[in-house]
Amino acid sequence: MSLVDASRDARRTVTELLRGEDRFVTVTHEHPDGDAIGSLVAATRLLQALGKDVVAVVGPGDLPLSREYAGLMTVDLQTEVPADLADRTAVFLDCGNLDRMAVLPVRTDARRIVNIDHHHDNTRFGDVDLVAADASSCCEIVWELFADLGVPVDLDSAKALYVGLVTDTGQFMYENTGERAHRMAADLIAVGVDPFPVYRALYENVPWSKLALLGRAIARVRHEADGQLTFALIRREDYEATQAEDTDSEGIIDHLRTLAGTRLAALAREVPADPVTGAGVRTKVSLRSSGAGIDVSAIARAGGGGGHPQAAGFTTDMGEDELVAFLRTQLRDAG
Repeated sequence: MSLVDASRDARRTVTELLRGEDRFVTVTHEHPDGDAIGSLVAATRLLQALGKDVVAVVGPGDLPLSREYAGLMTVDLQTEVPADLADRTAVFLDCGNLDRMAVLPVRTDARRIVNIDHHHDNTRFGDVDLVAADASSCCEIVWELFADLGVPVDLDSAKALYVGLVTDTGQFMYENTGERAHRMAADLIAVGVDPFPVYRALYENVPWSKLALLGRAIARVRHEADGQLTFALIRREDYEATQAEDTDSEGIIDHLRTLAGTRLAALAREVPADPVTGAGVRTKVSLRSSGAGIDVSAIARAGGGGGHPQAAGFTTDMGEDELVAFLRTQLRDAG
């Protein structure tokens, strides 16, 4: 049950490179989700199991991680690149293009780039690209790399891989869920993963701030384009009033997507333009398709972003009304 969309030559090249090199840096996209964190942790542990010198790096605004993923931190995450970056191979995980990666020096100064991803619109920016668009998640690709390299999946890696699998398949309900995803889940459970505590950590024990933020978003819902577009905006003052973090917005868009008649759901959230100083404001837009013939990755690309046909996003300087008009136009043009 191997990945079929990534060439055998690419997989062989990647496994030989991971075996042959001694020093690595692992990175993922900005504002990492479950698949990004899961694949970053698991790939880092895989390299450590091979006896490699590996440093895992995230963007300066991405720590601390949200409460949902804090339990996965069995590797040390850094926000500064190692001094010997020029001598290290960079392994990019779950990153569709270079613009989504916030650790800027790694884009240009690493010895080489290995690009491991499952986004169908991946720009193939690596010196070596292992892109499997038929994989349910980037974690699924990393799971197979354990087997390719002859490294048993340990329990901490299995938990990280399972989180990525669960979140990117929408608890096994999205269209990217296939037989291989369930086989992977069974394999990880056999290693020792207990699904219920993972579910509790991801989807229950919700803090008041998250529930309050959801209430503000729902109160601001706009039903546009004859009900086909469901849109909500979370402003900076909403975060301040509820004492919520940006990570508390996760899952809100799924409430928008379930509204009857919705073909395109969009959640916009105002975030600092500079994540370190908190200065300025930009708007991050998350998109979801109800499966009614809408490829939201195409809409995201039109906005300067990317993603999957059912889930994508972009960052913009457009105001609320301009953004809604843009989305209405994109929805109309999608047919």
